[in-house]
Amino acid sequence: MSDWIGSAKAVRLTGDGVISAGPCRILSIYFVSEVAAGTIAIRDGGVSGTIIATFDTPIGGTSVTQPTYYQIDMPGQGLHCATSGYADLTTVNKVTILYG
Repeated sequence: MSDWIGSAKAVRLTGDGVISAGPCRILSIYFVSEVAAGTIAIRDGGVSGTIIATFDTPIGGTSVTQPTYYQIDMPGQGLHCATSGYADLTTVNKVTILYG
């Protein structure tokens, strides 16, 4: 397999949702954290697929009007979703995921 991932794509989610309907590699996650901690779980195989990674999101700003922004970059070739990519969001409602 090549070390090069063709063109990157992005999907913005405001709740649980599909990242890619087919195989993909998660390259980066950008999210907004507001007044509560939460999690971002990446699944391979849709809503009931295997969780391949879970990221804890910290408490952000002091109010909804003062959010804090974070970015998580994946090492190497990213997280591989062999079937399809899906994100479960808990107490996080503004996420952009870059994938290839």
